[in-house]
Amino acid sequence: MAALILPSDWLKNWDKSGRNEFLQFCQDLAGKPSIHEFVKDLQTALYELCWHVIQGNLKVDVAASLLADVMELRDDLPSILADVFCILDIETGCLEEKHKRDHFTQLVGACFFCVPDGVLKERLDPETLESLGLIKQAQQFNQKIVKIKTKLFYKQQKFNLLREENEGYAKLITELGQDLSSNLTSHLVLENIKSLIGCFNLDPNRVLDIILEVYECRSEHDEFFVPLIKCYMCEHQTLCHMLGFKFKFHQEPNGETPSSLYHVAAALLQHNLIALEDLYVHLLPVDSTIVEEHKRVILEAKQIARKLTMVVVPSEKSDDKEKEKEKEEEKNEKPPDNQKLGLLEALLRIGDWQHAQSIMDQMPAFYATSHKAIAIALCQLLHRTVEPLYRRAGMPKGAKGGLMAPLRNKQAPQPAESFDDLSKDVFIMLCYLGPHLSHDPILFAKIVRLGKSFMKEYQSESRQETKDKMDSLLSCFLSIADQVLLPSLSLMECNACMSEEIWGFFKLFPYQYRYRLYGQWKNDTYGNHPLLVKIKAQTVDRAKYIMKRLTKENVKPSGRQIGKLSHSNPTILFDYILSQIQWYDNLITPVVDSLKYLTSLNYDVLAYCIIEALANPEKEKMKHDDTTISSWLQSLASLCGAVFRKYPIELAGLLQYVTNQLKAGKSFDLLILKEVVQKMAGIEITDEMTVEQLEAMTGGEQLKAEGGYFGQIRNTKKSSQRLKDALLDHELALPLCLLMAQQRNGVVFSEGGEKHLKLVGKLYDQCHDSLVQFGGFLASNLSTEDYIKRVPSVDVLCNQFHTPHDAAFFLSRPMYAHQILSKYDELKKAEKGNSQQKKVHKYIAACEQVMAPVHEAVVSLHLPKVWDDLRPQFYATFWSLTMYDLAVPHNAYDREVNKLKLQIKAIEENTEMPMNKKKKEKERCTALQDKLQEEEKKQLEHVQRVLHRLKLEKDNWLLAKSTKNETITKFLQLCIFPRCVFSAIDAVYCARFVELVHQQKTPNFCTLLCYDRVFSDIIYTVASCTENESRRYGRFLCCMLETVTRWHSDRAVYEKECGNYPGFLTIFRASGFDGGNKADQLDYENFRHVVHKWHYKLTKASVHCLETGEYTHIRNILIVLTKILPWYPKVLNLGQALECRVHKIFQEEKEKRPDLYALAMGYSGQLKGRKVHMVPENEFHHKEQPVRSATPGTVQNGPGNTGKTAAATAASTGKTEEGAIEDSDKSKEKSQAAQKTASKTSSAANKASSNGGSTPNSTKGIKEKEDKEKTVKEKKEKKEKNSSNTPEAKTGGKDKQKEEKPTDGKEKTPKADKDKRKEDKKEEKSKNDGKSAEKERDVSNDSKTKESAKVEKTAGVGGLKSLTPRSDGVESEREQKRRKVDTHSSPSHSSAVKDNLNDFKDSTSKHHPNHTTVLSKSKERDEEKKESEKSRDRSKEREKKEDRKDRKRDYSNSDREMSQEAKRRKDENGMSSSKHSKSASPSESPPSNDKDTGKRSKTTGKDKSDLAKPEKTSGGKKESRHDKEKSEKKRESTGAKEDKKHHKSSEKHR
Repeated sequence: MAALILPSDWLKNWDKSGRNEFLQFCQDLAGKPSIHEFVKDLQTALYELCWHVIQGNLKVDVAASLLADVMELRDDLPSILADVFCILDIETGCLEEKHKRDHFTQLVGACFFCVPDGVLKERLDPETLESLGLIKQAQQFNQKIVKIKTKLFYKQQKFNLLREENEGYAKLITELGQDLSSNLTSHLVLENIKSLIGCFNLDPNRVLDIILEVYECRSEHDEFFVPLIKCYMCEHQTLCHMLGFKFKFHQEPNGETPSSLYHVAAALLQHNLIALEDLYVHLLPVDSTIVEEHKRVILEAKQIARKLTMVVVPSEKSDDKEKEKEKEEEKNEKPPDNQKLGLLEALLRIGDWQHAQSIMDQMPAFYATSHKAIAIALCQLLHRTVEPLYRRAGMPKGAKGGLMAPLRNKQAPQPAESFDDLSKDVFIMLCYLGPHLSHDPILFAKIVRLGKSFMKEYQSESRQETKDKMDSLLSCFLSIADQVLLPSLSLMECNACMSEEIWGFFKLFPYQYRYRLYGQWKNDTYGNHPLLVKIKAQTVDRAKYIMKRLTKENVKPSGRQIGKLSHSNPTILFDYILSQIQWYDNLITPVVDSLKYLTSLNYDVLAYCIIEALANPEKEKMKHDDTTISSWLQSLASLCGAVFRKYPIELAGLLQYVTNQLKAGKSFDLLILKEVVQKMAGIEITDEMTVEQLEAMTGGEQLKAEGGYFGQIRNTKKSSQRLKDALLDHELALPLCLLMAQQRNGVVFSEGGEKHLKLVGKLYDQCHDSLVQFGGFLASNLSTEDYIKRVPSVDVLCNQFHTPHDAAFFLSRPMYAHQILSKYDELKKAEKGNSQQKKVHKYIAACEQVMAPVHEAVVSLHLPKVWDDLRPQFYATFWSLTMYDLAVPHNAYDREVNKLKLQIKAIEENTEMPMNKKKKEKERCTALQDKLQEEEKKQLEHVQRVLHRLKLEKDNWLLAKSTKNETITKFLQLCIFPRCVFSAIDAVYCARFVELVHQQKTPNFCTLLCYDRVFSDIIYTVASCTENESRRYGRFLCCMLETVTRWHSDRAVYEKECGNYPGFLTIFRASGFDGGNKADQLDYENFRHVVHKWHYKLTKASVHCLETGEYTHIRNILIVLTKILPWYPKVLNLGQALECRVHKIFQEEKEKRPDLYALAMGYSGQLKGRKVHMVPENEFHHKEQPVRSATPGTVQNGPGNTGKTAAATAASTGKTEEGAIEDSDKSKEKSQAAQKTASKTSSAANKASSNGGSTPNSTKGIKEKEDKEKTVKEKKEKKEKNSSNTPEAKTGGKDKQKEEKPTDGKEKTPKADKDKRKEDKKEEKSKNDGKSAEKERDVSNDSKTKESAKVEKTAGVGGLKSLTPRSDGVESEREQKRRKVDTHSSPSHSSAVKDNLNDFKDSTSKHHPNHTTVLSKSKERDEEKKESEKSRDRSKEREKKEDRKDRKRDYSNSDREMSQEAKRRKDENGMSSSKHSKSASPSESPPSNDKDTGKRSKTTGKDKSDLAKPEKTSGGKKESRHDKEKSEKKRESTGAKEDKKHHKSSEKHR
């Protein structure tokens, strides 16, 4: 150390530099603070210096002078030097060198002047002191020390206790207990106390104790005793120990600390006379015990909750034991005295928040405030703190309230004067208080009102800077609401006023903030506090009790109980109620009715709970089969609709939830929107509307409300207004529309990837229905300005928002209507002209102004090629109009008016109803009646204006730059098909629009072609529909069929509505031609053939769909067939074909797919009911010359042979589509080869039996024929009698009767006439036969094999059979096309034979003159003779070969089919399907030879004998049938010749 502190260089050069360097070194060390390290360095330096003196390296006087200089550097250096001497004294005393000891003694002696004697006497050994001369004798010095120590530590003193000197203490107590109300001050009293202490030698500590005792007894005099103690005291520790001793005294097992002691301690703490940490250690219990107790309380609460939620059936003994335990626990329940909480309460009462906060921080959260006394004390402190601000800002007008005096001490929290002051102490105190604010509802109300007042200031503040500062306060209020207000509400006992008070505050928050608070309240708060855990369990238990007993009968009392429970704990209650509703949907109605006693806050919480339940990620929204939406979701959706309609609940959260789900590509929750709109706005979306409802929906708003919905829609004005406001305020109207429109395709392409096709269809329908419903709501509820402001133009919707075109026009359509009407009103006001003509012109001008931009906008929606055929004006007109614009539903208006009249009559006759109620009801009905009549009048004027506008526009609608076929294709593709499946009313609109375009005589519009394209091939359209779309498509087809059937039923109607219309032109001439030439029109009879073809096409498509086995195909076609049942099937054999196939469906699907089974059963039952309205084919259209009637243009038009007839055009269209069907169905044909083979072989067998049967068989056939003839006649007579009374006649009206009369007359032809005609027919037969066959060979040798194969193939697929046997040769190409496409006369096979050739004579007498304008009859017969002779031999040889092959199959088939069809024949009164029943239906209608025989057996016995003669020569009766067929072929060939002549003449004409 010496080397470090005192280097040897210093000693060597001591005089020169060493002394000064050492002194400088000491000065440096002395200048540093008195830290242990620096003092140690100084001690070491002095020690080294002295050690060198002892060693003799330095002289004593030199060192003494240096030390004298060093001592002046610091005050404590003498003491440091004395310590160094003490160490050296010990060390030198142990040394043997005596000179070193002498050096030490000399050094100490030289330093007497710088170290005091007393210090040296303390530090040095007595022997050293004696040698230095400081004491006389060391021994005496030691004795004196022992005596002093004994006196100090062991001698007992006299304490002068109260019992020893009571006079002084008595005077002291008198002094302290005197009246303090006078001008007596603590200073005067203190002087007296000092005198008493001095006079009576009182113990000061005992005096202090007495002062504290008196203060404890007179604790209200803080201002006197606190200054007194403060002046009297010198040490805080003494006072603290004294108080601790007092607290210790009361810590006995049953001791109770007086509140006055707590007050004294609190007051002394507040004035900082004692320290909290010093006193805290004297208080019990210790903190660890408090923590354990808190944990135990939480555990007990959870156990109680578990017991309440568990279902336990204990035995009686266990019940008794539990009761005994509970009694014992109650005995021992008295808690030990908690001195810390007592002190805390006293601190709060005097306003010492700082110390109180410190104590609460030592304890678990909310442990202190869980004790009621502390909570109330803190509430009182809060009352005093917020009082000034509450008086200024929070108190309601007119309220007085009790005044709260502020705390007088300066240490208490400062009262809040502004909202900023709240953040200093109030918010902190509230957070410590937590849910225990429930102990003071008044303070609760004050805090809520302050929050309400702040929110109003916040919302009205316009300056952003101020608002930013207020944001921190806003977050504080939100925290208080979360941590204090809502938990406190849970602990309050059924306080509806507080619930309403807090709603007044909460409603100023956005719903996002509110729902966040409810979420915290429901999911977090109840787990944080033991009391709340118990409350939650009790609430659930009570909720179970109520819900078990809730029925429709006791809604009122149960509702009151629910209301009481909901005031405090709505989240828990509603959570349980919703869980029950998800399981039991029959609870919805009673629950909704029982919610009428809720507060506004509870309704808002209910909305949140519903949304949370909907968004529950643990619940699957699909059932386990993945094909249907879960029932819990459907139940919640129904509840939403009912609750939001009935009660004033804010909708924004629910609507935003649905919007967010749509944004996320999830469409399940659209079910909720659908229910809400339906219940709140009264707008139903259903495809199961009756015809009457659908008719009412085409009228005005009043008619829709009265007759358009299933339920009576009333009192929706307020609820629909609320829904509208919610949508507009939160800007959700357009986003929801666009998202729904986009989501329709999203369901299929995004959502539908892994989902079942059935579910995808349902979701698509739900999405579409919701869009239609929601759009309808917006259109009927938004004002014109609001609607136009929010909905962009069509091109923006389609191109920018990628909205499908149908949806875009659906959204824009109301906007156009609004704009046109407002523009029309403007023009009317501008120019006052009341004439109808002027009004119409103004309306048209308004339309042009509004629609002109639309016409320009739609051009961008499609390729330019589209507009070559359709004008944008036509496209926009189609999409912008509705059924309201096209027709007035007079029947619907009359129906509703009559209902109201009946209601008025019933009200008048009701004697029980009070007079005032009668008057009100009558006034209501009368007002409704007037409204409906006014609305009808208004609509009638509107429709007239619209029709006039269309009449002016129609000439520019269709350009037809390409073919008319292409025009119709674009019209169907871009207009009809997208819209007809959009809604039920749109389906009707499309059909009516087509009819309207026809009636307007629109140029370039071929009505016939349009209908043909609609009916010809519905397979692909039906297969691509969803369930609801197929209903709409079926309704569209039904309306189209209704129009066609009306034209078909009566010639007069047809001539009036179609006769001279360009839509029924059969020759397409130059574009300017208007259809004035009668010869170019399709005549009535040919139109009936075309209608039959359409019916056949529908049957073929239906059977195809039914046979695919695909769920979608079968379901959709059954739905479509059910919809078109009023107008299809009308032909008996087509109906039988359908019935047979449907019967097979419900047999196959009974176990596999119950929904298909139910559909098939339903349709089958309805079809059987309609069977009486069906007619045989020959009554539906004349079948006597099917080939000729199949070519109306060629037959009727004379020179117009080369032009396309309308039927031919329809045929060509149908043919191409039919070809497409055949191509697409090749695989199906292969799979059904067995059925085709059966069809062909049965027909071949029939031909074989008709041509070459053996004589015994043929004679047997004659006998069977004779036996059946009588029964057939009887059935025929019955049918004729019943025909006028059938429902067909009633529904079809006069048109049907007119249609049936000629048929009946034909069948009642006298037998004698029939005989004569038959003889003539026989003569002609042989001539015609040969001519027909040769003519066909000459005309089409090349096409012989191809066309016949095609005809047979078509017959195999669709049930078509050629009218003549295949052995008779092949027809010409034109004739085959006619037969195949136009007539589809397959079922009419046996019709040629039905009336035993007599009808043929009638028909030739009617129609033949039209065909013999060029050739005379004689010339015709000569040619026929030559041709017949050549062809007979060939035809017979072929027939014989075929007969041999097919005869074997015929008998087995006919016997089997006889048994299958026996019952059906009876039902059909002898008018069952034709001989080739396979050909009569496109599918599986079983053939029956006996039925054909019955149909043919209408001749007398003479006829039979005539028929028997040719049997012997040429194969019996069936050979005669063959001859008849030949005669028909002869007529065909004659027609072909005439066609050639007509062709030449038409060329000349051109």
